[in-house]
Amino acid sequence: MLFSDLKVIDGASFLAGPCAATILSDFGADVIKIEPPGGDRHRSIAAGHPSEHAWQLTDRNRRGVCLDIATEEGRSVLFDMLAQADVFVVNFSAGQMKKFGMEWEDLRKINPRLIYADISAYGLKGPDAERKAFDLTGFFARTGILDWMHEKDEPPVVAPGGVGDHATAMTLFGGIMMGLYQREKTGEGCFVNTSLAAAGTWTNGLNLQPVLAGIDNAARRDEEGWSNPMQNIYTTADGRHMFIAVQNIPRDWPKLVNVLERPEWHDDERLQPVKPLFRNRFRTKALIAEAVAEIESAELSRRLDEQGIVHGLVKRNAEVVEDEQLIENGVIIPFDSGLPGTEKTFASPINLSTQEQRAPSRAPNVGEHSREVLAEFGIDAATIDRLIAAGVVVQE
Repeated sequence: MLFSDLKVIDGASFLAGPCAATILSDFGADVIKIEPPGGDRHRSIAAGHPSEHAWQLTDRNRRGVCLDIATEEGRSVLFDMLAQADVFVVNFSAGQMKKFGMEWEDLRKINPRLIYADISAYGLKGPDAERKAFDLTGFFARTGILDWMHEKDEPPVVAPGGVGDHATAMTLFGGIMMGLYQREKTGEGCFVNTSLAAAGTWTNGLNLQPVLAGIDNAARRDEEGWSNPMQNIYTTADGRHMFIAVQNIPRDWPKLVNVLERPEWHDDERLQPVKPLFRNRFRTKALIAEAVAEIESAELSRRLDEQGIVHGLVKRNAEVVEDEQLIENGVIIPFDSGLPGTEKTFASPINLSTQEQRAPSRAPNVGEHSREVLAEFGIDAATIDRLIAAGVVVQE
């Protein structure tokens, strides 16, 4: 497999860093998860469910080592592993890394070919460099995405957790690939960094760029409400929600009028594209909503398809996981974990014509592979026994 010659030490917790390592593991990398005694707090997301479902998604295709790096002996073991590794993924704060003697300048001395891949909350400089965050705060709130996610006179809705983490993971994965490519050319490793805030700002860039030019559409929405009737969500007769996305208004507005069976709109001066329609945008929106409310979602989708109008039914999560299109395209794949509730999972969202992703394997239990992995890194059995007895290493 593509990355079968890579050894990756995943020292990160929760989602963004580990998800970047998951993509590497899906394409064959030997990913070794480092957990503290007691296990990674990410496991707690499952709230006691026996499959630890979040852990299974994010930390599949790994071997697990339980190592107390708060101890000098634990850090010494980790340094021995990093001296032989290709990639080190971490999301500790800069202060923690300095305290542990695990900054890039420290590690490059023991392994100059190492790709040190770091995710921070808000970046490594500035007043918030040590500030903690999850994706809901660092990705969504800090970067203005939540500023869009509300109606007039209403507070922002709570974004779904993990979405920003997965986007940031893809950013870090791209950085790791760049680091490995540079190493192929120069023989030298490097420090790769991104942050929840950087990834979130880039993700929101299409909306932030106009602000730099003095056009704050989010502020306008605060004052007026969402004012584009041609790109909006409407409720159908059967209580479903349909996103209608008309981009070429002069071409597609007459088609939408036909879909909604309102021929009188063709002659209504207030509904002529584009300026009259938008001068009366709130009336237009109300009229479309009234018409859509008379049509069931399946019939509306059929009519929109016939007219070539872009649209999308807002799928319920329970429908997404049974989506035939996603299954047919290998987005949703079988998962033979042996655990309840994990018969399927989600593939990494990248396809190469020459490569197959490995079949997902169960995420490790706490310290499941400690002994075998440390032995592979050249630590003798007597030393491993002593470290286990001292609680520095945990073997399940």
